[in-house]
Amino acid sequence: MKNNPIIVALDVESAAQARAIVNALGPSAAFYKVGLELYAAAGMDFVRELKAQGHRVFLDLKLYDIGETVRRSVARIAQSGADFLTIHGMAQVMHAAVAGRAESRLKLLAVTVLTSVDDNDLREDGYARTVSEIVDLRAHNAIAAGIDGLICSAVDVRRLRTLAPRAILVTPGVRSAGASAQDQKRVATPAQAVADGADYLVIGREITRSPDPRGQMQRILDAISAAAL
Repeated sequence: MKNNPIIVALDVESAAQARAIVNALGPSAAFYKVGLELYAAAGMDFVRELKAQGHRVFLDLKLYDIGETVRRSVARIAQSGADFLTIHGMAQVMHAAVAGRAESRLKLLAVTVLTSVDDNDLREDGYARTVSEIVDLRAHNAIAAGIDGLICSAVDVRRLRTLAPRAILVTPGVRSAGASAQDQKRVATPAQAVADGADYLVIGREITRSPDPRGQMQRILDAISAAAL
């Protein structure tokens, strides 16, 4: 397909493992996620390495701290050239992140509710609202704060595309038909997520642990294209 919506999650424990995945995928992938595990191992140096190779980088740190710490951290991250950065969808955090990003090109994405969380989990933590209600509230607050996009479950995409028509919607927790849901609870297929309005899909193990990562990437893209016909 013309525009590849897949962000490949480099959820590995070392820069060497991440480089091997990037090399195996070659030109079939151009956008990579650096999450907490790889960030703990290789830090911003690896983000800069990916950028120097011409890749786009989604830095998935889900920042959640006092406003001044978030503001200063985002300002430093913006200097790296990272394309996307995740923050938690709390008002204080979002306003601080917007201030820290300033005039840079860094896109800020607010986490609504993690895709591993369902209504039962929220009740155990004392929330009176459902997942959908919290997702909608945080989406509304994010757009009001000047956040560029949202991290949302595939099952929320269609509703959020209506609520926030210009937002960048990034969807983790997608699984091809027949693939295990693993630790995710609110999932859909890549084709369904794109059809419902997702701009980007974060896919890790299904591609990175495949014996043929490039081939698996193409099979997912083919399924998305076929569903759009």
